[in-house]
Amino acid sequence: MCGIVGLFLKNPEFQPRLGYMTSRMLRVMTERGPDSAGFAVYGSAPSGHVKLTLRGVADIDLSALALQLLGVLGGDVEFARHDDHAVLAIPAATEGAVRALLATLAPGAVVASSGHAIELYKGVGLPEDVAGRIGLSGMGGTHAIGHTRMATESAVTVAGAHPFSTGTDQCLVHNGSLSNHNALRRMLVREGQTFDTENDSEVAAGYLSWRMAQGARLDEALGAALSDLDGFYTFVVGTRSGFAVLRDPVACKPAVMAETDDYVAFASEYRAFAELPGIDTATVFEPEPQRVYYWEHQA
Repeated sequence: MCGIVGLFLKNPEFQPRLGYMTSRMLRVMTERGPDSAGFAVYGSAPSGHVKLTLRGVADIDLSALALQLLGVLGGDVEFARHDDHAVLAIPAATEGAVRALLATLAPGAVVASSGHAIELYKGVGLPEDVAGRIGLSGMGGTHAIGHTRMATESAVTVAGAHPFSTGTDQCLVHNGSLSNHNALRRMLVREGQTFDTENDSEVAAGYLSWRMAQGARLDEALGAALSDLDGFYTFVVGTRSGFAVLRDPVACKPAVMAETDDYVAFASEYRAFAELPGIDTATVFEPEPQRVYYWEHQA
């Protein structure tokens, strides 16, 4: 079944509250997916840096790891721990070297996402518990997407939880089921994509990353998905500058959006909007099938 939320802030005054607002929306979606949850928060890294979000670091001494990386790279390394996740901010030019070093220095850590803006967290358990362990309520930023999962096609694991990130500053959450994901997976593997799970949503994320790597804009990649992806789906996709929504031609999965001068919000159910400021005067609508909705911040 699953539940999706998304929040794009137009008004910079709301940015310190992004995590709190998103966490409240995600909590309301618990009944739609109580086995695991995840979210991506978009902000920024220091100039010239990228952020690597690592998961599986509960038993890793991050201070020692940062010193080891610093000693080898000779550049700035900053980190912040969030329960069993951590965010490393590193000089952009060193990302390849850092990934290689992590494989040796912290083999149990998994790079969940990378980019200038994205931080990606997920875990097993109720959405409220996952968000609480990570500290979502205290996070600021420009936009965020979240997902509560009810596993139907793969095991209940942290790796299988949404969002899935398969490109720089890109992530996807999905409600629905793809019928041709195995054929797409084989094609994408031939094109150089790699996958960590059997989840069809990871294939959808990889498909969009593949399209954009070929030069397509996000809206063009989503438009192509309508022809290439079979099944029923609602996608919410995060990028460095904004987020997008797409529903399949049948649009059988519930979806609702609300827009004010301060924000755009998406949810699987209207009740997720109940605590948003100004929701009583928002323009509320159901996104149409086969139409790409996209909001972005201008550079």
